[in-house]
Amino acid sequence: MTQDVIDAIRPYQDELVAIRRDIHAHPETRFEEVRTAALVADKLREWGIEVHTGLGKTGVVGTLRGTKTVPSGNSQRSVGLRADMDALFIEEQTGLPYASQVAGKMHACGHDGHTTMLLGAARYLSEHRDFAGTVHFIFQPAEEGGHGAREMIKDGLFERFPCDAVYGMHAIPGFDAGAFAITSGAMMAASDSFTARFRGTGGHGSAPDKGTDPSMAMAHFILGTQGIVGRNVSGLDSAVISVGHVAGGAWGSPNIIPAEMVVRGTVRSYTPEVRDLLERRLVELAHGIGLAQGVEGVCEYVRGYPATVNHPAQTTLAVAAATEVAGVARVDAGMTPVMGSEDFAYMLEARPGAYIFLGNGKGPYVHTPLYNFNDEVIPAGVSWWVAVTRRELEQGQE
Repeated sequence: MTQDVIDAIRPYQDELVAIRRDIHAHPETRFEEVRTAALVADKLREWGIEVHTGLGKTGVVGTLRGTKTVPSGNSQRSVGLRADMDALFIEEQTGLPYASQVAGKMHACGHDGHTTMLLGAARYLSEHRDFAGTVHFIFQPAEEGGHGAREMIKDGLFERFPCDAVYGMHAIPGFDAGAFAITSGAMMAASDSFTARFRGTGGHGSAPDKGTDPSMAMAHFILGTQGIVGRNVSGLDSAVISVGHVAGGAWGSPNIIPAEMVVRGTVRSYTPEVRDLLERRLVELAHGIGLAQGVEGVCEYVRGYPATVNHPAQTTLAVAAATEVAGVARVDAGMTPVMGSEDFAYMLEARPGAYIFLGNGKGPYVHTPLYNFNDEVIPAGVSWWVAVTRRELEQGQE
């Protein structure tokens, strides 16, 4: 069946590439995907697909119903296929003919490719409706830090467009082009942040005994964060605490002890229990070190995206679809989870489903100014979407 899909999309593969490069040249960041959403909606309507706009501000959902019926007594199934549309705040440096035309914004994570591959699947399935059930093509805004999936769900995504299962896909450099990787259970981490503040009196650098110095508390806190991972988190679990920002004092006054020091960072974990532990210990650490150093220590912990947890049955189906497309040797069904995060996690909390990586081949990594989606993997991505759809909906025909 995969070769049939590839043969069927070959006549319009150049058009898909042109769509991808057009989206790439006109990047739109979170909740500003007006042009991209309009392009998506126009294409879906052109191919005879029912279109709904405005979910999660700029999200689009296309609905397509198959022409087959299920045996008496069985119910038709529905499946959600999700692609993200937003770009990043990065200045592109690729020098490509279709490079970003918007200063400071770039498709540096492949969402232009994700949108295009799902559009390709929508066109193919619209032209080959010999399936029973309903497909919802979910084009999501604001994956990059905007919680766009959560906003679409708040807008009634799964009430208005019921899905028995939902699937997502992300192109990743470093994997062979057109290969697939996935694992059951936690595949990507929860992404949280913290801001610790230490407040003292400050003072003159020549007389630290005349005041209280929050820089000492800050230094002990930074070292202590690694003690949380090393001594409070089980060796059988995984967690990361990284400091990404330290601020205090004035550059032109190094002889002044600042009255306040600020430390900010990111926290990654896979399970709710470890996530709770990390939050509790960071708050306790800031307070305790503050007391020990004679200053005020507080820590604000902000929860971001939850862990991306694949459901077992849908992971098995996703692997079978990937094997159909790429062959067993090019599907890693037990990949090592990564500490990156993904807001598709919200959809996996709401409905059973799975998230898979599609190899983008060699080249610069995502979130860098030199990244570029590999157009050669578009047929593999389209074929996987089609294979997932047919396998998922065929369950209602048994």
